[in-house]
Amino acid sequence: MSRHSVTARDLRAMFDVLDEARHDDGEDFPPRSLLRGLGRLIPCDIAGFDELDIPTRRYLYLEEALYGGDYEEPDVDAYWRWRHQVPYCRLAEQSCGRLPVAQHLDFFSAREFRNLPFYTEYLRPAVNILFVMLPSAPGRIRTYNFGREDARRFTERDRLVLELLRPHLYAVYREAALRRRAPVRLTVRELDVMRAVADGLSTEAIARQFTVAPSTVRKHLENVFRKLGVSSRTAALARLFPEPDPGA
Repeated sequence: MSRHSVTARDLRAMFDVLDEARHDDGEDFPPRSLLRGLGRLIPCDIAGFDELDIPTRRYLYLEEALYGGDYEEPDVDAYWRWRHQVPYCRLAEQSCGRLPVAQHLDFFSAREFRNLPFYTEYLRPAVNILFVMLPSAPGRIRTYNFGREDARRFTERDRLVLELLRPHLYAVYREAALRRRAPVRLTVRELDVMRAVADGLSTEAIARQFTVAPSTVRKHLENVFRKLGVSSRTAALARLFPEPDPGA
């Protein structure tokens, strides 16, 4: 068990980051100020937040803040192709956010990690990533992550800061999510279609269920996406049918 502890200065900085995020009325999700603040707390070259839906292989949200280095747009296909090489990715899928804070170099040496296609085709130039997961429904992964381009390990102080912050990060996440879920007026048929989507039905299966043409179903979906301000079924479902509170 680690004997490391955070300092009074660390605690004040953590409070300031959370307070700034809770007063951030911008449209970014999660609040951009929170990502910037976390990057100041945890020394890194890049800080990010992402939320993945595993069954549909979609990024629901992706935010990054750069502090150094040269990062290109990530090859999402490479992530799905090689994620099985990284134990943390595999464990995260079924954890519902319960994994402890961890870093890639808990599982590999820097040399071993640099030789993986996961690194060369997807993560490069970040050699080490520190993760803190937020609670999520099965099949979802929500993480704040902090990358370094060199082989320095993140410290026990860094881990402890994020473990202490985790419940507060989730509270800020939920507050921001609730602000985004302003009431939206859908028609009865649009709601029926979205309930069928939630049941996993395809466009053709929904059309058969309601005895309409597939083009009619697609039009209902277009209307729903427009009203919700989203561009995919997964994002629409996340807005309309939020997951239950894991702590409830």
